[in-house]
Amino acid sequence: MPASPLPTAPRASASHRRILLASLVGTSVEFYDFYIYATAASLVFGTLFFPIGDPAIELLAAYGSLAVAFFARPIGAWAFGHFGDRVGRKSTLIASLLLMGGSTMAIAFLPTFAQAGYVAPLLLCLLRFGQGFGLGGEWGGAALLAVENAPSHRRGRYGMVPQLGAPVGFIAANGLFLLLGATMDRDSFMAWGWRLPFLLSSVLIALGLWVRLTIAETPAFAAMIEEGPPPAVPIGELLRHHWRAALGGTLGAVACFAVYYVATAFALGYAVTRGFDRQLFLALQLGAILFMALGIALSGEWSDRRSPAHVLRWGCVGAVVAGFALVPGLGSGAPPAVFATLAFALFVMGFVYGPLGAWLPGLFPARVRYTGVSLAFNMAGIIGGGLTPIAAQTLAQRGGLVPVGVYLAAMSLLSLVALLVMRPARHVDAVPVEGP
Repeated sequence: MPASPLPTAPRASASHRRILLASLVGTSVEFYDFYIYATAASLVFGTLFFPIGDPAIELLAAYGSLAVAFFARPIGAWAFGHFGDRVGRKSTLIASLLLMGGSTMAIAFLPTFAQAGYVAPLLLCLLRFGQGFGLGGEWGGAALLAVENAPSHRRGRYGMVPQLGAPVGFIAANGLFLLLGATMDRDSFMAWGWRLPFLLSSVLIALGLWVRLTIAETPAFAAMIEEGPPPAVPIGELLRHHWRAALGGTLGAVACFAVYYVATAFALGYAVTRGFDRQLFLALQLGAILFMALGIALSGEWSDRRSPAHVLRWGCVGAVVAGFALVPGLGSGAPPAVFATLAFALFVMGFVYGPLGAWLPGLFPARVRYTGVSLAFNMAGIIGGGLTPIAAQTLAQRGGLVPVGVYLAAMSLLSLVALLVMRPARHVDAVPVEGP
Protein backbone atom coordinates (compact mmCIF):
# COMPACT_ATOMS: atom_id res chain seq x y z
CA MET A 1 0.00 0.00 0.00
CA PRO A 2 1.58 3.36 -0.95
CA ALA A 3 2.32 5.74 1.88
CA SER A 4 -0.04 8.62 2.38
CA PRO A 5 1.61 11.90 1.39
CA LEU A 6 2.76 14.09 4.24
CA PRO A 7 2.14 17.86 4.24
CA THR A 8 4.53 19.68 1.96
CA ALA A 9 6.87 22.29 3.36
CA PRO A 10 5.07 25.40 2.03
CA ARG A 11 1.82 24.36 3.71
CA ALA A 12 3.31 22.99 6.93
CA SER A 13 3.52 26.25 8.83
CA ALA A 14 -0.19 27.05 8.38
CA SER A 15 -1.08 23.42 9.09
CA HIS A 16 0.94 23.45 12.30
CA ARG A 17 -0.72 26.63 13.49
CA ARG A 18 -4.15 25.14 12.90
CA ILE A 19 -3.22 21.94 14.73
CA LEU A 20 -1.79 23.82 17.70
CA LEU A 21 -4.88 26.03 17.80
CA ALA A 22 -7.08 22.91 17.82
CA SER A 23 -5.15 21.42 20.73
CA LEU A 24 -5.14 24.72 22.65
CA VAL A 25 -8.85 25.42 22.17
CA GLY A 26 -9.77 21.91 23.28
CA THR A 27 -7.79 22.02 26.49
CA SER A 28 -9.01 25.56 27.18
CA VAL A 29 -12.59 24.29 27.04
CA GLU A 30 -11.59 21.31 29.17
CA PHE A 31 -10.05 23.43 31.90
CA TYR A 32 -12.73 26.09 31.73
CA ASP A 33 -15.32 23.39 32.39
CA PHE A 34 -13.34 21.94 35.27
CA TYR A 35 -12.45 25.30 36.80
CA ILE A 36 -15.98 26.64 36.84
CA TYR A 37 -17.01 23.48 38.67
CA ALA A 38 -14.12 23.75 41.14
CA THR A 39 -14.90 27.44 41.75
CA ALA A 40 -18.62 26.79 42.16
CA ALA A 41 -17.84 23.89 44.51
CA SER A 42 -15.76 26.25 46.66
CA LEU A 43 -18.35 29.03 46.65
CA VAL A 44 -21.94 27.80 46.20
CA PHE A 45 -22.43 24.04 45.73
CA GLY A 46 -22.09 23.23 49.42
CA THR A 47 -24.99 25.51 50.33
CA LEU A 48 -27.19 24.75 47.32
CA PHE A 49 -26.76 20.99 46.93
CA PHE A 50 -25.49 19.77 50.33
CA PRO A 51 -27.25 21.99 52.94
CA ILE A 52 -26.06 20.20 56.09
CA GLY A 53 -25.90 23.30 58.28
CA ASP A 54 -22.15 23.30 58.96
CA PRO A 55 -20.26 25.35 56.32
CA ALA A 56 -17.10 23.27 56.74
CA ILE A 57 -18.95 19.98 56.19
CA GLU A 58 -20.92 21.44 53.27
CA LEU A 59 -17.63 22.48 51.66
CA LEU A 60 -16.23 19.01 52.23
CA ALA A 61 -19.30 17.47 50.57
CA ALA A 62 -18.93 19.83 47.59
CA TYR A 63 -15.28 18.77 47.26
CA GLY A 64 -16.53 15.18 47.31
CA SER A 65 -18.65 15.89 44.22
CA LEU A 66 -15.58 17.51 42.67
CA ALA A 67 -13.70 14.23 43.16
CA VAL A 68 -16.34 12.21 41.27
CA ALA A 69 -14.95 13.33 37.92
CA PHE A 70 -11.45 12.20 38.81
CA PHE A 71 -12.70 8.66 39.33
CA ALA A 72 -14.57 8.84 36.02
CA ARG A 73 -11.50 10.01 34.13
CA PRO A 74 -9.62 6.67 34.01
CA ILE A 75 -12.80 5.00 32.70
CA GLY A 76 -13.02 7.67 30.01
CA ALA A 77 -9.30 7.24 29.35
CA TRP A 78 -9.85 3.53 28.70
CA ALA A 79 -12.90 4.11 26.47
CA PHE A 80 -11.57 7.02 24.43
CA GLY A 81 -8.05 5.59 24.40
CA HIS A 82 -9.45 2.38 22.88
CA PHE A 83 -11.00 4.27 19.98
CA GLY A 84 -8.17 6.78 19.73
CA ASP A 85 -5.68 3.96 19.14
CA ARG A 86 -8.01 2.03 16.82
CA VAL A 87 -10.02 4.64 14.92
CA GLY A 88 -7.87 7.77 15.16
CA ARG A 89 -7.10 10.84 17.24
CA LYS A 90 -9.35 13.37 15.48
CA SER A 91 -12.78 11.68 15.71
CA THR A 92 -12.13 10.58 19.29
CA LEU A 93 -11.26 14.13 20.33
CA ILE A 94 -14.50 15.45 18.83
CA ALA A 95 -16.56 12.88 20.77
CA SER A 96 -14.79 13.64 24.06
CA LEU A 97 -15.35 17.38 23.62
CA LEU A 98 -19.07 16.89 23.00
CA LEU A 99 -19.57 14.69 26.05
CA MET A 100 -17.54 16.88 28.37
CA GLY A 101 -19.07 20.14 27.18
CA GLY A 102 -22.60 18.79 27.11
CA SER A 103 -22.35 17.61 30.71
CA THR A 104 -21.04 21.02 31.78
CA MET A 105 -23.82 22.92 30.03
CA ALA A 106 -26.49 20.66 31.57
CA ILE A 107 -25.34 21.65 35.09
CA ALA A 108 -26.75 25.13 34.37
CA PHE A 109 -30.27 23.69 34.38
CA LEU A 110 -30.08 21.56 37.54
CA PRO A 111 -32.57 22.02 40.38
CA THR A 112 -31.11 22.68 43.84
CA PHE A 113 -31.65 20.62 46.99
CA ALA A 114 -34.41 23.01 48.06
CA GLN A 115 -36.25 22.32 44.79
CA ALA A 116 -35.69 18.58 44.27
CA GLY A 117 -34.29 17.15 47.49
CA TYR A 118 -31.75 14.35 47.19
CA VAL A 119 -32.33 14.12 43.44
CA ALA A 120 -30.40 17.39 43.03
CA PRO A 121 -26.99 16.24 44.38
CA LEU A 122 -27.47 12.90 42.61
CA LEU A 123 -27.93 14.64 39.25
CA LEU A 124 -25.01 16.95 40.01
CA CYS A 125 -22.72 13.98 40.65
CA LEU A 126 -24.02 12.21 37.53
CA LEU A 127 -23.18 15.18 35.33
CA ARG A 128 -19.86 15.55 37.10
CA PHE A 129 -19.19 11.92 36.16
CA GLY A 130 -20.00 12.81 32.54
CA GLN A 131 -17.53 15.69 32.70
CA GLY A 132 -14.81 13.39 33.96
CA PHE A 133 -15.61 10.62 31.48
CA GLY A 134 -15.28 13.04 28.57
CA LEU A 135 -12.17 14.64 29.99
CA GLY A 136 -10.58 11.20 30.27
CA GLY A 137 -10.04 11.23 26.53
CA GLU A 138 -9.54 14.96 26.03
CA TRP A 139 -6.11 15.86 27.40
CA GLY A 140 -4.29 12.83 26.02
CA GLY A 141 -5.70 13.32 22.56
CA ALA A 142 -4.87 17.04 22.55
CA ALA A 143 -1.29 16.30 23.61
CA LEU A 144 -0.89 13.70 20.85
CA LEU A 145 -2.40 16.05 18.31
CA ALA A 146 0.38 18.53 19.06
CA VAL A 147 3.35 16.20 19.65
CA GLU A 148 2.67 13.72 16.85
CA ASN A 149 2.65 16.64 14.42
CA ALA A 150 5.74 18.31 15.89
CA PRO A 151 9.15 18.61 14.24
CA SER A 152 11.58 16.46 16.25
CA HIS A 153 13.49 19.45 17.63
CA ARG A 154 10.33 21.24 18.83
CA ARG A 155 8.40 18.56 20.67
CA GLY A 156 8.82 20.36 24.00
CA ARG A 157 7.41 23.60 22.66
CA TYR A 158 4.60 21.93 20.73
CA GLY A 159 3.80 19.71 23.70
CA MET A 160 3.42 22.67 26.04
CA VAL A 161 0.83 24.42 23.82
CA PRO A 162 -2.10 22.25 25.00
CA GLN A 163 -0.97 22.95 28.56
CA LEU A 164 -1.54 26.66 28.02
CA GLY A 165 -5.22 25.79 27.92
CA ALA A 166 -5.01 25.52 31.73
CA PRO A 167 -4.32 29.23 32.41
CA VAL A 168 -6.58 30.28 29.52
CA GLY A 169 -9.46 28.23 30.92
CA PHE A 170 -8.74 29.39 34.46
CA ILE A 171 -8.73 33.07 33.48
CA ALA A 172 -12.00 32.66 31.58
CA ALA A 173 -13.66 30.76 34.43
CA ASN A 174 -12.52 32.79 37.42
CA GLY A 175 -12.70 36.04 35.48
CA LEU A 176 -16.34 35.33 34.77
CA PHE A 177 -17.07 34.51 38.42
CA LEU A 178 -15.24 37.69 39.42
CA LEU A 179 -17.33 39.73 36.99
CA LEU A 180 -20.56 38.17 38.23
CA GLY A 181 -19.61 38.85 41.82
CA ALA A 182 -18.90 42.48 41.02
CA THR A 183 -22.17 43.07 39.16
CA MET A 184 -24.64 40.97 41.16
CA ASP A 185 -25.73 40.92 44.77
CA ARG A 186 -25.16 37.71 46.72
CA ASP A 187 -28.82 36.61 46.67
CA SER A 188 -29.04 36.89 42.88
CA PHE A 189 -25.72 35.12 42.44
CA MET A 190 -26.80 32.24 44.68
CA ALA A 191 -30.24 32.06 43.03
CA TRP A 192 -29.22 31.99 39.37
CA GLY A 193 -25.99 33.88 38.64
CA TRP A 194 -23.76 30.87 39.29
CA ARG A 195 -25.48 29.07 36.38
CA LEU A 196 -24.24 31.52 33.72
CA PRO A 197 -20.64 30.22 33.49
CA PHE A 198 -21.96 26.70 32.87
CA LEU A 199 -24.39 27.94 30.23
CA LEU A 200 -21.69 29.94 28.43
CA SER A 201 -19.65 26.76 28.01
CA SER A 202 -21.74 26.16 24.86
CA VAL A 203 -19.90 29.00 23.09
CA LEU A 204 -16.51 27.41 23.74
CA ILE A 205 -17.77 23.98 22.69
CA ALA A 206 -18.92 25.37 19.33
CA LEU A 207 -15.53 27.03 18.81
CA GLY A 208 -13.67 23.84 19.72
CA LEU A 209 -15.74 21.74 17.32
CA TRP A 210 -15.27 24.20 14.48
CA VAL A 211 -11.49 24.13 14.86
CA ARG A 212 -11.19 20.36 15.29
CA LEU A 213 -13.35 19.53 12.28
CA THR A 214 -10.83 21.31 10.04
CA ILE A 215 -7.75 19.24 10.97
CA ALA A 216 -6.40 15.97 9.58
CA GLU A 217 -5.30 12.79 11.34
CA THR A 218 -1.80 12.79 12.89
CA PRO A 219 1.09 11.41 10.77
CA ALA A 220 2.10 8.98 13.52
CA PHE A 221 -1.32 7.32 13.58
CA ALA A 222 -1.46 7.21 9.77
CA ALA A 223 1.98 5.56 9.65
CA MET A 224 0.95 3.01 12.29
CA ILE A 225 -2.13 1.99 10.28
CA GLU A 226 0.01 1.52 7.18
CA GLU A 227 2.32 -0.82 9.06
CA GLY A 228 -0.47 -3.15 10.15
CA PRO A 229 -3.83 -3.40 11.91
CA PRO A 230 -4.26 -1.51 15.18
CA PRO A 231 -4.35 -3.48 18.45
CA ALA A 232 -7.65 -5.25 19.06
CA VAL A 233 -7.65 -4.27 22.74
CA PRO A 234 -5.16 -1.41 23.29
CA ILE A 235 -5.41 -1.46 27.09
CA GLY A 236 -4.62 -5.19 27.13
CA GLU A 237 -1.45 -4.63 25.09
CA LEU A 238 -0.58 -1.66 27.29
CA LEU A 239 -0.90 -3.60 30.55
CA ARG A 240 0.97 -6.63 29.20
CA HIS A 241 3.95 -4.88 27.68
CA HIS A 242 4.07 -1.29 28.96
CA TRP A 243 2.72 -1.38 32.52
CA ARG A 244 5.97 -0.05 34.00
CA ALA A 245 5.77 3.03 31.76
CA ALA A 246 2.09 3.49 32.70
CA LEU A 247 2.88 3.24 36.41
CA GLY A 248 5.87 5.58 36.18
CA GLY A 249 3.93 8.06 34.06
CA THR A 250 1.10 8.07 36.59
CA LEU A 251 3.34 8.74 39.57
CA GLY A 252 5.41 11.31 37.67
CA ALA A 253 2.30 13.38 36.92
CA VAL A 254 0.88 13.40 40.47
CA ALA A 255 2.67 16.60 41.53
CA CYS A 256 1.03 18.83 38.92
CA PHE A 257 -2.47 17.97 40.15
CA ALA A 258 -1.57 18.33 43.82
CA VAL A 259 0.01 21.76 43.33
CA TYR A 260 -2.85 23.06 41.26
CA TYR A 261 -5.74 21.97 43.45
CA VAL A 262 -4.07 23.14 46.65
CA ALA A 263 -3.33 26.56 45.13
CA THR A 264 -6.79 27.00 43.60
CA ALA A 265 -9.80 25.05 44.89
CA PHE A 266 -8.53 24.39 48.41
CA ALA A 267 -6.94 27.81 48.87
CA LEU A 268 -10.12 29.58 47.71
CA GLY A 269 -12.40 27.58 50.00
CA TYR A 270 -10.00 27.86 52.93
CA ALA A 271 -9.60 31.61 52.64
CA VAL A 272 -13.27 32.48 52.04
CA THR A 273 -14.57 30.35 54.92
CA ARG A 274 -12.13 32.20 57.20
CA GLY A 275 -13.34 35.66 56.24
CA PHE A 276 -11.09 36.55 53.29
CA ASP A 277 -13.00 38.64 50.76
CA ARG A 278 -14.12 36.38 47.91
CA GLN A 279 -13.71 38.99 45.16
CA LEU A 280 -10.24 39.92 46.32
CA PHE A 281 -9.11 36.30 46.47
CA LEU A 282 -10.42 35.58 42.96
CA ALA A 283 -8.54 38.64 41.72
CA LEU A 284 -5.34 37.42 43.40
CA GLN A 285 -5.74 34.01 41.76
CA LEU A 286 -6.28 35.61 38.37
CA GLY A 287 -3.03 37.52 38.72
CA ALA A 288 -1.16 34.48 40.01
CA ILE A 289 -2.30 32.25 37.13
CA LEU A 290 -0.25 34.40 34.74
CA PHE A 291 2.83 33.02 36.47
CA MET A 292 1.63 29.53 35.63
CA ALA A 293 1.39 30.50 31.94
CA LEU A 294 4.92 31.89 32.13
CA GLY A 295 6.17 28.68 33.75
CA ILE A 296 4.54 26.54 31.03
CA ALA A 297 6.08 28.62 28.25
CA LEU A 298 9.55 28.49 29.82
CA SER A 299 9.23 24.75 30.43
CA GLY A 300 8.67 24.12 26.70
CA GLU A 301 11.85 25.95 25.75
CA TRP A 302 13.84 24.24 28.51
CA SER A 303 12.48 20.81 27.51
CA ASP A 304 13.79 21.20 23.97
CA ARG A 305 17.20 22.28 25.28
CA ARG A 306 17.51 19.45 27.83
CA SER A 307 14.62 16.99 28.11
CA PRO A 308 11.04 17.02 29.45
CA ALA A 309 12.02 14.65 32.29
CA HIS A 310 14.84 16.97 33.38
CA VAL A 311 12.45 19.92 33.62
CA LEU A 312 9.86 17.85 35.47
CA ARG A 313 12.42 16.78 38.09
CA TRP A 314 13.38 20.36 38.87
CA GLY A 315 9.72 21.36 38.87
CA CYS A 316 9.05 18.73 41.56
CA VAL A 317 11.84 20.20 43.68
CA GLY A 318 10.15 23.58 43.40
CA ALA A 319 6.80 22.01 44.30
CA VAL A 320 8.27 20.66 47.56
CA VAL A 321 9.38 24.20 48.40
CA ALA A 322 5.89 25.49 47.52
CA GLY A 323 4.40 23.08 50.05
CA PHE A 324 6.42 24.55 52.88
CA ALA A 325 5.85 28.12 51.67
CA LEU A 326 2.10 27.58 51.90
CA VAL A 327 1.98 27.88 55.68
CA PRO A 328 3.44 31.36 56.24
CA GLY A 329 2.00 32.74 52.97
CA LEU A 330 -1.63 31.62 52.94
CA GLY A 331 -1.76 31.48 56.72
CA SER A 332 -0.82 35.14 57.12
CA GLY A 333 -4.06 36.37 55.54
CA ALA A 334 -2.20 39.41 54.17
CA PRO A 335 -3.03 39.94 50.47
CA PRO A 336 0.60 40.55 49.33
CA ALA A 337 1.82 37.38 51.09
CA VAL A 338 -1.13 35.36 49.79
CA PHE A 339 -0.48 36.56 46.24
CA ALA A 340 3.23 35.76 46.45
CA THR A 341 2.45 32.25 47.71
CA LEU A 342 -0.09 31.57 44.98
CA ALA A 343 2.13 33.05 42.26
CA PHE A 344 5.12 30.92 43.30
CA ALA A 345 3.04 27.73 43.55
CA LEU A 346 1.45 28.27 40.14
CA PHE A 347 4.77 29.25 38.55
CA VAL A 348 6.15 25.95 39.80
CA MET A 349 3.01 24.28 38.47
CA GLY A 350 4.09 25.37 34.99
CA PHE A 351 7.24 23.26 35.30
CA VAL A 352 5.51 20.12 36.58
CA TYR A 353 2.72 20.42 34.03
CA GLY A 354 4.10 22.02 30.87
CA PRO A 355 6.54 19.17 29.99
CA LEU A 356 3.93 16.42 30.43
CA GLY A 357 2.63 16.95 26.89
CA ALA A 358 6.01 15.92 25.48
CA TRP A 359 7.12 13.51 28.23
CA LEU A 360 4.14 11.16 28.52
CA PRO A 361 3.78 10.42 24.75
CA GLY A 362 7.46 9.46 24.67
CA LEU A 363 6.80 6.65 27.14
CA PHE A 364 4.55 4.66 24.79
CA PRO A 365 4.66 3.40 21.17
CA ALA A 366 2.07 4.83 18.77
CA ARG A 367 -0.01 1.61 18.89
CA VAL A 368 -1.09 2.23 22.49
CA ARG A 369 -0.06 5.85 22.94
CA TYR A 370 -3.54 7.38 23.28
CA THR A 371 -4.52 4.77 25.86
CA GLY A 372 -1.22 4.98 27.76
CA VAL A 373 -1.04 8.76 27.93
CA SER A 374 -4.72 9.14 28.89
CA LEU A 375 -4.62 6.40 31.52
CA ALA A 376 -1.43 7.65 33.18
CA PHE A 377 -2.54 11.28 33.22
CA ASN A 378 -5.99 10.52 34.60
CA MET A 379 -4.87 8.01 37.22
CA ALA A 380 -2.49 10.73 38.41
CA GLY A 381 -5.54 12.98 38.54
CA ILE A 382 -7.19 10.69 41.09
CA ILE A 383 -4.12 10.54 43.32
CA GLY A 384 -2.99 14.14 43.03
CA GLY A 385 -6.21 15.97 42.16
CA GLY A 386 -9.41 14.19 43.08
CA LEU A 387 -8.37 13.41 46.64
CA THR A 388 -6.35 16.56 47.31
CA PRO A 389 -9.12 19.11 48.12
CA ILE A 390 -10.80 16.57 50.43
CA ALA A 391 -7.54 15.59 52.12
CA ALA A 392 -6.38 19.21 52.40
CA GLN A 393 -9.70 20.40 53.86
CA THR A 394 -9.73 17.53 56.37
CA LEU A 395 -6.12 18.19 57.37
CA ALA A 396 -6.77 21.93 57.69
CA GLN A 397 -9.76 21.33 59.96
CA ARG A 398 -7.70 19.15 62.27
CA GLY A 399 -4.27 20.75 62.21
CA GLY A 400 -4.27 23.97 60.20
CA LEU A 401 -2.06 24.62 57.19
CA VAL A 402 1.07 22.80 58.37
CA PRO A 403 -0.19 19.28 57.51
CA VAL A 404 -1.55 20.63 54.20
CA GLY A 405 1.91 21.90 53.30
CA VAL A 406 3.45 18.56 54.29
CA TYR A 407 0.86 16.76 52.16
CA LEU A 408 1.74 18.85 49.10
CA ALA A 409 5.46 18.29 49.67
CA ALA A 410 4.89 14.53 49.99
CA MET A 411 2.92 14.34 46.72
CA SER A 412 5.69 16.27 44.98
CA LEU A 413 8.38 13.97 46.39
CA LEU A 414 6.42 10.97 45.11
CA SER A 415 6.61 12.35 41.57
CA LEU A 416 10.27 13.27 41.97
CA VAL A 417 11.21 9.73 43.05
CA ALA A 418 9.29 8.25 40.09
CA LEU A 419 11.08 10.56 37.66
CA LEU A 420 14.49 9.72 39.13
CA VAL A 421 14.07 5.94 38.87
CA MET A 422 12.41 5.78 35.43
CA ARG A 423 14.30 5.01 32.27
CA PRO A 424 14.55 7.80 29.68
CA ALA A 425 11.60 8.05 27.27
CA ARG A 426 12.23 5.85 24.23
CA HIS A 427 9.25 6.17 21.93
CA VAL A 428 9.82 9.36 20.00
CA ASP A 429 8.61 7.82 16.76
CA ALA A 430 6.23 10.55 15.64
CA VAL A 431 6.60 10.95 11.88
CA PRO A 432 8.91 13.91 11.16
CA VAL A 433 7.03 16.80 9.58
CA GLU A 434 8.49 19.80 7.84
CA GLY A 435 8.03 22.91 9.90
CA PRO A 436 9.59 25.96 11.49
